[in-house]
Amino acid sequence: MLGTALGVVLAFSFAEGSWQWFSTYLGITLLAVVLSFGRVPVRTPGGQAGYGRSLTAYSLVVGLCVALALAPALQRWDWLFPMPGTRQECGRAGRYESLHTQAALGSLAGQDGEALAYAQHEAGHQAVADCLAATTLWLPVYALGAALLAGAGSWFWARTRTPGAAGRTTG
Repeated sequence: MLGTALGVVLAFSFAEGSWQWFSTYLGITLLAVVLSFGRVPVRTPGGQAGYGRSLTAYSLVVGLCVALALAPALQRWDWLFPMPGTRQECGRAGRYESLHTQAALGSLAGQDGEALAYAQHEAGHQAVADCLAATTLWLPVYALGAALLAGAGSWFWARTRTPGAAGRTTG
């Protein structure tokens, strides 16, 4: 579990610019490892503090894995998670940078149209990636939300699986 958490933290710390779809693969893989080999914390009599710490750690790791898996989609799709002031102008920034590249090349632009098109594409792509990087600031919100859902689900699951839990919830 600790290795998985470290992998997710490293992935977040080394991420710059826009998230690539490979991070979705990483997040899903790490989530599969956590769910396959990690155990959902179980409440034991007299171990409330230990249970709380275990549930918190488990939930936070699951939340990080989910955020890592969703990062590229979060950056690109407004409907998934609206983030005011982050995505709306990214396309325009890319087009502007493409035009800026053409203007910067001046008279050289007419000599090799293919090279100009490549330079414009790369400059526009980099501008969009830099603009999308602003959404990275919102990823902890998604991670925390996923952690809260995982924690609540794990707590509820543990309560229903504990012997005698049905009698405590109805009475």
